[in-house]
Amino acid sequence: MPQAQAHSKELSPFDRKISVAPMLDWTDRHFRYFMRRISHHVLLYTEMVTTGAILFGKGDYLAFNEEEHPLALQLGGSDPKAMAECALRAEARGYDEVNINVGCPSDRVQNGRFGACLMAEPGTVAECVMEMVSAVKIPVTVKSRIGVDDMDEYQHLTDFVRQVAEAGCDTFIIHARKAWLKGLSPKENREIPPLMYDRVYQLKQEFPHLHISINGGVKTLEQAEHHLKHQDGVMIGREAYTNPYLLAEVDARFYADNHDIASRFDVIRAMVAYIDREVAQGARPWHVARHMLGLFQGQPGGRIWRRHLSEQARHAVSGQLLLDAYEQMQQRLGKTQPQE
Repeated sequence: MPQAQAHSKELSPFDRKISVAPMLDWTDRHFRYFMRRISHHVLLYTEMVTTGAILFGKGDYLAFNEEEHPLALQLGGSDPKAMAECALRAEARGYDEVNINVGCPSDRVQNGRFGACLMAEPGTVAECVMEMVSAVKIPVTVKSRIGVDDMDEYQHLTDFVRQVAEAGCDTFIIHARKAWLKGLSPKENREIPPLMYDRVYQLKQEFPHLHISINGGVKTLEQAEHHLKHQDGVMIGREAYTNPYLLAEVDARFYADNHDIASRFDVIRAMVAYIDREVAQGARPWHVARHMLGLFQGQPGGRIWRRHLSEQARHAVSGQLLLDAYEQMQQRLGKTQPQE
């Protein structure tokens, strides 16, 4: 296969040091807007969107808020022409990156012949990359596992990365677990296969010219700092969703941006306005508020906050839902002034 010209990193108007993983049913545009109220710089990813949805679906599967940048579209598919067409549409809409899903282990994804099963088809992934790189100027990246089923030796991983890199991909996000396509659910695939960070570290040593981010099991910024001694970037998944305010210190700690950190109450006020805007366009407050349940994770009153949102969301008609939940929390804590 002829070698394609890799993307220049100068095309990327963002630093990939810290990113939030694409998570199906979680990282929709409401969540991403919420996250951008907490961090200005962390790279955000969409949920995986299939080529079929983009090309033939009735909805607008590429919609996002302009405030979400830097933003990457994660694309699911295996037909090179369809992948290239979707990349073109993403670029035209203003996405900063298109990422190929080679890591999801669900049955639905396998039936569509994309996701983790493509780790066994590096040639197919390489063809997709080559078509996409030829079609767009924005970066084309790949997110994969360290292996799949019995193809889990380190050599399998290096062969995959080498072939895909030769096709023009210079950025890989590696979930440091293998995937079992049979016998484990997607949830079990996130927990049971052991994390093997050393393999991803070794991969960076073997391919120093590639940008490699590590993903899997990162729960603290201290862990992220440790990984960055060995990797170019760190992708945080479930912890960023369940404990989103974890990222409040990211801009200062990793991007040398010492802007004033928004307090939790600042975030709430911004999201009240956002919910009201979305309700005017037909959304329900819960569509947004469900992503905010973890805002007070580990804080006094966090359970009160979650309970109020969960119980009152069905009756809510505006962003006042958030202010009421905050007031309930403050009253139960015996406080009268907004807390951080």
